[in-house]
Amino acid sequence: MSKGRAETAAGAPGILLKYLQEQNRPYSAQDVFGNLQREHGLGKAAVVKALEQLAQQGKIKEKVYGKQKIYFADQDQFAMVSDADLQGLDAKIVALTAKVQSLQQSCRHMEAELKELTSALTTPEMQKEIQELKKECAGYRERLKNIKAATNHVTPEEKERVYSERQKYCKEWRKRKRMATELSDAILEGYPKSKKQFFVSGSLSRPRSPRLPSEEGSSTCLPAPGGSRDRDR
Repeated sequence: MSKGRAETAAGAPGILLKYLQEQNRPYSAQDVFGNLQREHGLGKAAVVKALEQLAQQGKIKEKVYGKQKIYFADQDQFAMVSDADLQGLDAKIVALTAKVQSLQQSCRHMEAELKELTSALTTPEMQKEIQELKKECAGYRERLKNIKAATNHVTPEEKERVYSERQKYCKEWRKRKRMATELSDAILEGYPKSKKQFFVSGSLSRPRSPRLPSEEGSSTCLPAPGGSRDRDR
């Protein structure tokens, strides 16, 4: 054992006696070791030996619970506490508890305020964002000015007419598509080859048309102008 560790072990009884008297509550050897090891550098063997030595000398009390030993300060060395003193201590505990809760609440408020301030923009960042917003607003004003100055505005009546025609053409396209599908399915029932080979052998193809949103929310296509009618010819 090194000289420094030997000196620490020699002073362990005094350290432990003072600790148990100040805390005035029961501890196991493991509890005392965990509480004082970092501050005083005491080893567990030194703690156990010092506690047993103090108990043998009658300076502390020892109680055995199963396989565990509990150590605490000798209560005879403390003055008797009256009921009035206990009530005073209880009142002090209540006041300190309320103070702790108030401080904890203040800490939570300050943490929230700190978090808000940390996430907020700095003055240069806010000035930069203001300039960008002003520039964006100027662009919108110019765009609005050009729109108002235009002469090719669509009237509500013309807009309604376009939508009505679109609905009409979509309805007709769905009707023709259903007819073509039923006809091809009927032919394919007795066709010995695949559907793809049927269209290739008959030089048939489906025209690609502009995609339009359907009633169900998916995309659909209108047939090319005169598509099916030209093929019939």
